[in-house]
Amino acid sequence: MKNLLLVTCSILALGAVAPAFGADLAAQPVYKAPPPPPQVAAAIYDWSGLYIGINGGWGFSDATGGTVGGQIGYRQQMGQAVFGIEGQGNWADFSGSNVSTTFPLNTNRSTTDAFGLITGLIGYTSNNVLLYAKGGAAVMSNAYQVTSTLTGAQVASIDNTRLGAAVGAGVEVGFAPNWSVGVEYNHLFMPDANVSFATAAGGPPRGPDNGGQPTVVATDRIRQDFDLLTLRLNYKFSPPVLKY
Repeated sequence: MKNLLLVTCSILALGAVAPAFGADLAAQPVYKAPPPPPQVAAAIYDWSGLYIGINGGWGFSDATGGTVGGQIGYRQQMGQAVFGIEGQGNWADFSGSNVSTTFPLNTNRSTTDAFGLITGLIGYTSNNVLLYAKGGAAVMSNAYQVTSTLTGAQVASIDNTRLGAAVGAGVEVGFAPNWSVGVEYNHLFMPDANVSFATAAGGPPRGPDNGGQPTVVATDRIRQDFDLLTLRLNYKFSPPVLKY
């Protein structure tokens, strides 16, 4: 009986001491996982702004040769659509020849030393890649000569400026905030035209003052459509706009 009483008292004493002992222990820290790093959205290239650039390439058709020039324009991006307008001017060295349909045993030779384009543009962009189509007006500065097939002597000549149309397409890639490089194809539609040549009868071609000699006027039909392939490098003046 005494043993049972002693055990019971011991249990009660331990129950009273345990809370006090637990209260003396320091509170254990609670560790939490660190928050994830903030998500940074990728910057989106903006094609809006005024730009200027250079181009160079090759023209080919009845008249072929090299060309180099420049362009200036403005583009506006709206979502993934891009709209713009551009003016382009090039020096050219295009030349070609055909058998004359008017002068027997003669050849007509066409040369183009310059051309210009004014075009509108519509495109689709995927960040720094722009695909586009363009179209508008074209003007060419030409010279035409008729030469003898037998002797190579010049029979007649005339300078001429022709108006036509241009359509094309291209791809451009932005490789720095304000720089882009691309390749472009254009087809220039120059309608067939009757070119009139004036020669002095029985002699070489004359200018406005033909020395009083009678003038023979003849007409040859000239076709001058050609295709144009150029590489382009552009610089955009406006600072890049980062969208998130």
